[in-house]
Amino acid sequence: MRRPPLKLALATALIVALPASSAPPTGPETQVWIDVATHSMAGMPDMGMLGGLAGRMMGGERGPQAYPQSRNIPASQGRLLDIALHNRLKPGMPADQAVPAGLGVGKSLSLLPSPPGKNVEQPQDPETRDIEVTIRQYWGCSATVRPGQPKVMTLKIKNGQFQQNGALAPGLFVPDRDIDVNPSYALWPNLKNNKRVAERSSLVGQHRITGDGIPASLQFELGQNADFMPKIALQTRGELTDSIGLTWQPVDRAKAYFLNAIAMQDERNFTMWSSAEVPGAGHELVNYLTGSYIDKWLKQKVLLAPGSTSCAIPQGIFKATGKGGQQGGFASLNMIAYGPETNITWPPKPTDPKQPWDPEWNVRVRTKATTVAMLGMDLGGMDGMPADEGDGDGKQDPGKKEEGGAKKLLRGLMRNL
Repeated sequence: MRRPPLKLALATALIVALPASSAPPTGPETQVWIDVATHSMAGMPDMGMLGGLAGRMMGGERGPQAYPQSRNIPASQGRLLDIALHNRLKPGMPADQAVPAGLGVGKSLSLLPSPPGKNVEQPQDPETRDIEVTIRQYWGCSATVRPGQPKVMTLKIKNGQFQQNGALAPGLFVPDRDIDVNPSYALWPNLKNNKRVAERSSLVGQHRITGDGIPASLQFELGQNADFMPKIALQTRGELTDSIGLTWQPVDRAKAYFLNAIAMQDERNFTMWSSAEVPGAGHELVNYLTGSYIDKWLKQKVLLAPGSTSCAIPQGIFKATGKGGQQGGFASLNMIAYGPETNITWPPKPTDPKQPWDPEWNVRVRTKATTVAMLGMDLGGMDGMPADEGDGDGKQDPGKKEEGGAKKLLRGLMRNL
């Protein structure tokens, strides 16, 4: 039997599950899925040296990419828009979506099918050496560690044998409602048209989709609930040895909030934390959620209420485990504000259940705002710093020491998502 690689062990430990393949779309013959996201790096300007560094650390060196851009934690900052069209009448045909002038991308967007996938030879995993990794799991907004925490799991690979001691709380089930695209979909952005929307772009107004086989009735109006959400203005206070304070301004239209973080304390010790009052909530929640799941998890205190503006990470759970416990560690935090979901069907469903109903098309619009913060760095006063400052105050050296660890952790997390 092939020995399990360290990458597999860590992926299992972090409970980052890959979504299962979606079933073929059911419902109306023509369906449109629009995902709307606003992403930021807490305390990092969008432009300038720090913004550029943040983008590179998250893998965004190449600029705008093809569909999808807004899933999970995006690599790019700013406003992100994904559109997928599936028309069973004539699948895989290009289409044009006329958009409001406020979107700032011209009069229309070209929706194009994705090219057929190419078989890529997977690299062989290197010979696995003996290793031991310990993961600690905490949860809840609290300045101190609560009774019964943490849950601890140790993974070992020794002489080619995989061992597990202890266990983490099982992850929460999150329904897969993303689109697994294939050449039967028409998409934007695409490799021929991937222009980024601007900071003040708006989806509010009339939209119309036309093309071969597209129903002539496919036009709809989007209101504010379907528009880009504001950025999350998150501030962090405290070192990794402290209780880390998290504060933010209320996000307009937010239905709930969720935060989770992971710390690489050294090469063998990891710590996971979430803002949920129950164990098990993890990175899988940092994505679009349906209104029913938001309502359910608000009642179960998995998510923070829309009126929440602060949270605290227990003292010292992220501190480095090296000599002195001061150097070598790094922690990254994700935060999401869940926005409204809009569904438009034509013709509308009759109020009389006995009346026949055969809808021609459906449009679903999901919204969210996300942010990422590097913990252990006081970012509370950096939001207003000009983009050309920050390297002349004599305080860059600590940041430079952590840069390698930051890149290693962030890139590793992105590879496992």
